[in-house]
Order: sequence, then C-alpha cells, then structure tokens
Amino acid sequence: MVKVIFLHPDLGIGGAERLVVDAGLALKLKGHQVHFVTSHHDPSHCFSETRDGTLDVTVAGDWLPRSVFGFLFALCAYLRMIFAALYLVFFSNLEPDVVFCDQVSVCVPVLKTFSKAKVLFYCHFPDQLLSKPGGHLKQMYRAPLNWLEETTTGQADVVLVNSKFTSDVFARTFPRLAGITPKVLYPSLNTKFFDTEVALILEEVTGVTLPDDAVVFLSINRYERKKNLGLAILALAHLRKVLDEDTFAKVHLVMAGGYDVRVEENLQHFEELQQLVEENDLQEKVTMLRSPSDEAKLVLLRSCKALIYTPENEHFGIVPLEAMYLGRPVVAVNSGGPTETVLDGQTGFLCPPEAQSFASAMAKIARGKADNLSRNCRERVKKHFSFEAFADQLDACISGLNEN
Repeated sequence: MVKVIFLHPDLGIGGAERLVVDAGLALKLKGHQVHFVTSHHDPSHCFSETRDGTLDVTVAGDWLPRSVFGFLFALCAYLRMIFAALYLVFFSNLEPDVVFCDQVSVCVPVLKTFSKAKVLFYCHFPDQLLSKPGGHLKQMYRAPLNWLEETTTGQADVVLVNSKFTSDVFARTFPRLAGITPKVLYPSLNTKFFDTEVALILEEVTGVTLPDDAVVFLSINRYERKKNLGLAILALAHLRKVLDEDTFAKVHLVMAGGYDVRVEENLQHFEELQQLVEENDLQEKVTMLRSPSDEAKLVLLRSCKALIYTPENEHFGIVPLEAMYLGRPVVAVNSGGPTETVLDGQTGFLCPPEAQSFASAMAKIARGKADNLSRNCRERVKKHFSFEAFADQLDACISGLNEN
C-alpha cells in the first residue's frame, strides 16, 4: 500500500477535477491510501465523491485571495498552492509516500525540499497557455511565472500528460525540458456511475416539457469564453435554415455548464450566451443550466441525441468519452484531444469550428442518418479508455515511484 496525497488547487467541477477524483478512486481500488489537500472545496459545487466521504478532503489556505482587485489570478493561485504544500509538509501529519499534484507546479520544489515523498506532476496543459498573452505589462508579469512553471515542472520525479496533443504542446512550450518525455495517461471514466439508475427524468432536470420524439442536442462545458459555447447556439441558428420546419420543430439544445459564483467570467459569459440566444430568436429552443448535479448530467446524456463539443484545441475533453460510453455520438471541433477520442464518421463528426459545419453534422443526426454511429461509441470507450486500464497504468506508475 502506498500513501498518496493529491494536491490540487481548487477541487470544484471541471475536467481536471474529474480526472484527479477518478485517479483517487482508481488508487483506492488498488488498495492505496488516498487523501486530498486543496485550497478550496465547496460541498455545494464539487463532485459527489468528495462530498459524500468516499474521498477524504482537507482544505488549506482558502483564506488567501484568489486575485488582487480582479487581477494577478495566476500569482495568487501559485501562492495558494505553495501554502497548501507547506501545510501538507509541516502541519498535516499526513506523511505521504507519493504526492500527485497537477495544474500548478510551483509546489514541486517545496515538496522535494521538505519531504521525502516522490512527486508526480500531471500536466493537463501548460498554465501559461491558459490565458491570452495580453500586452507588454501582462507579458512582463507572466515572464517570471512562465520561467518558474518550466523550472518547477522539470523537478518532478515523473510527468504525466492527458493526451498526445498535450505532449506535443509540452515539448514546444518547455524547451529547457527537452530531456523529459512525459508519459500519456488518458483520462477515463468510472463507468459504474454511468451504469447506475437515476430516478430523475429530463423534465425535472431542464424544467422544460419536450415531446417524446424530441431531438435533444447537449453541450456540457464550463461557462468560459475559451470553451467557444456560442458556436453551439450559432450552429442551431444555422440548422433552422437547413432542416425542414417539422424536423426543426423537434430540435432542442440544452447547455449545461459549470458555473461558479466566485468566477466573474462565469457570470458574464452566461449573460452573453443568453443575449446570443435572444439575438437569434432561439429562446424556445435553448435551455441553459448552471452546475447540474452528477445525476442530472447523467439524465441529460442519456436523453440527448448527440453531444455538441465546441472548444478548440481542447487538451483532452472527458465529456465526449462520457457521451460515447452512453452510445451518444459527438460533434466536436477537429483539433486537440477530441481528435484522439472521436472517430470521424464512426463515433461522431469532427468539424471545423464553424456554424455551418456543425449544423451540417447536426442535420444528419436530426434526420436519423447517423443512428448507426451509436453502436460504435460504447465499444470505443470500453476498448481504449476503460477505467480498469487507467487504474492499472496509474497504479504501476505510483508503485514504481514508491519503489525507487
């Protein structure tokens, strides 16, 4: 048994959080002792496993600011992660054998200097690429942080990435780490949850009554501008021009996204999308949900005809796997992680990030010309992204670290 501590900056709801939660569950399944240390955990805005006690969570440093007057988010995140690492080492009495940290690498030298634990760093995507470059002032602010990210990432005992796409980006972004070849550990699904029965029905989740033959398209992503959610709305507007009136009458778009009241962008972008819906006269065709529960999300995935996945150059994207496991084809942008999970023409459609292209794929689905894709979806996930394979690979990595 290895004692593994997950050090994560904000244990809310998102793809990165889903991965570390699944990693914790996988290691518990393999008989390891698992505990999470994080700078923020809100029981009303988290995955059920961290709320119901399945995974133990300790919060350290939530009193530290997330920004300074709406600026310096990255610097504050680095300071919060350093504090969490110092808490783990000096005040927690957890005494880990291995620390699994992700997103923010600045804590790595703290762990390497003051503890005997081996450190695994999981790179979802280089932090310096998660925001726009900005002007000269921002570039001056980011320069030392970017140098620090590259330096501290290289100090981890092993580096994992979530896709071949991210591995290529890692190599281009961190040229001083040319001697490090990250290992690819694809995110997976805890498929037991997706096989469970849920008492909820679609009408209870959406608050909208739809006909039994409704063609529901579903978008699941955080309400962030980089997720390109407006593309789904514009595609729906274009779909109205492509389909006949009777077929379009059956179509409905449900947008379900992570929504954190502490994040100003979530609030602003939700309103922007509502405005876009109104501008295209789609109020009766679009339902927008904020931070649905795991059970509600499962109902949505089972009830939809297809998933609409709009981010460009997405690092990996766990939601397409969730949809495909439930037999739902995916319409996604033809870049980034989805090109490694979605097979164009077999488990969905990979399209340029244009409303016309998305609408063309959605039209095939609405007309029933893509029903055969559903049969391929579940098998692809089970064969290439199974939870068992994920658990075995992570267990071997953790056990190997502890032995060295």
